[in-house]
Amino acid sequence: MVVITMVWGGTFLLVQLAMQYSGALFFVGCRFAAAALAVGLLSWRILPGMTRQDLLAGMGIGAMIALGYGLQTLGLRYIPSSESGLLTGLYVPLVPLLQWMFWRRRPHLMCLAGALCAFAGLACFAGSGFSLSFSYGQWLTLAGALAIAVEIVLISHFAPRVDLRRVTVAQLAFAALFAFLLMPLAGETQIPAFSWPLFGLAAGLGLASAAIQATMNWAQRTVEPSRAAIIYAGEPIWAAAFGRLAGERLPPLALLGGALIVLGIVVSELRPRWLRTKRD
Repeated sequence: MVVITMVWGGTFLLVQLAMQYSGALFFVGCRFAAAALAVGLLSWRILPGMTRQDLLAGMGIGAMIALGYGLQTLGLRYIPSSESGLLTGLYVPLVPLLQWMFWRRRPHLMCLAGALCAFAGLACFAGSGFSLSFSYGQWLTLAGALAIAVEIVLISHFAPRVDLRRVTVAQLAFAALFAFLLMPLAGETQIPAFSWPLFGLAAGLGLASAAIQATMNWAQRTVEPSRAAIIYAGEPIWAAAFGRLAGERLPPLALLGGALIVLGIVVSELRPRWLRTKRD
């Protein structure tokens, strides 16, 4: 899972490069179609045993993948990849809050403290106190972070109940399908002309997405969603590092906001002894 965060963090810069050749949702669709094909070729023998529950799980998770990656990719048209990575990392403190909403699992006090810290980081990104007047690209990225948080919660809910290989193929295929279907809503009415850079980026990131989704499904069978989220917290750090190497520079207030977001991610999973209860 730790290695996966490195791969995930490195994809932000490549996705931003891909936006020079394609619309956001078309690229997301191609990326996950390639991922579905890769995993499907490795799992074709078990696909005939696909159950209704496998399909429903794949559909729900795939819808969140399409929304999360689609909004994130749209946002990368307007903000740097390092900023996108940091804002996307907000899904970590969101996961326990969503568990509270969906499954009535009350979050730990440190989760709430982490969420407040992350909120302070958001205020720094907004650049105008606590008005939270984000740019269009930042709003798109934040909405994508919410969808990714829902994806993680759904994966943890379904992982012990379904065949992981079949669901992985289903969720990748549904993610591609939903991305293509959403193209008109994003104003993408034409398919871009074929180009080898676009083909290479879609194929390469498709393989990366296949590895990411397969690892998430496998690992979250035994790792709780909040614990998985803290491991995934390395992703925004790697995204910022790769962006820095590529020459991106964020203003000091945004750097402070990014540091507060990462701190909030870590704080949300701390469990000090003096706050431990029997339930913990």
